Amino acid sequence: MRRWLVTGGVGFIGHHLSRALLERGDSVTVLDDFSDAPYPARLKRRHADVLSREYAGRVDIVEACVTDRATAARLTSGVAGVIHLAGLAGVRPSFAEPARYAVVNVEGTATLLAAAQRAGTPLFVFASSSSVYGNATPLPAGEDAPAIAPESPYAASKRAAELVVSAMIRKTPEMRCPLLRFFTVYGPWQRPEMAITSFLRNVMADEPITVFGDGSMRRDFTHVDDIVRGILAAADGAPPGVRAYNLGSGAPLTLTELVAAMSRAAGREIRVERAPVPLGDVDATFADIARARAELGWHPQIRLDDGLATVVRWLASEPA
Repeated sequence: MRRWLVTGGVGFIGHHLSRALLERGDSVTVLDDFSDAPYPARLKRRHADVLSREYAGRVDIVEACVTDRATAARLTSGVAGVIHLAGLAGVRPSFAEPARYAVVNVEGTATLLAAAQRAGTPLFVFASSSSVYGNATPLPAGEDAPAIAPESPYAASKRAAELVVSAMIRKTPEMRCPLLRFFTVYGPWQRPEMAITSFLRNVMADEPITVFGDGSMRRDFTHVDDIVRGILAAADGAPPGVRAYNLGSGAPLTLTELVAAMSRAAGREIRVERAPVPLGDVDATFADIARARAELGWHPQIRLDDGLATVVRWLASEPA
């Protein structure tokens, strides 16, 4: 049995990952500050209670921020690896609090990695984002693209954190440090304001949905179960040093196509209202996943219609 430190381990992706690690017999220490934005604290508390009850003795929940150096030093000691999912997410809210995003996402990552290096931790998995590519990167986006024109403070903070990690690993080149760029992750327990969850909640309540722009924006929607498998594959198989990997479906859809798929999943007609594209939203996300296939043996397995069905079932059983 191996013990892992999972930061953000009671958030959306973190909850699913923590459960997957525990299900395979490992133990987990979760580090989360239980902040209320952008992921609701009430959902984090619920996840923490479920994990503590179902996996008593194999999971510890620590409430603290990733910028806390003493906590980082204590929790990185003796673990098989750090899987760093914690951070402030969300393109739009990052314009309101850019300094907070920089502190949590950049300083927090540097603090945690420095502690892991001092502890001799062999693995540091960093959860990045497709947002680092912006609008300037040719599609499908490959990991070696420059990624030098972020469209939001959130995207800039994730790219800055990647660069800090790349520089810090020069001190410990034997350390394995995959940078995982997630593409539009969805599934049960997703953040309530994200498109698929908010759209389907409205659809099931027979309310209209608001689509930004004319419906032509494209997104590479990736189910959370595929993302979790990708994280585990990277934790098990990434080489020494820093290596970036795209984790996406590799098959982007327009928002118009997404609406049609949601209509099928919910079994209902959908009424659409239009709104201007918000500041910071990119025109398209489209992952080149060849590297993850070749080096990690990973590929997405969940079709969109099947993935949307999991969200519909979740919303029906957990409407809050």
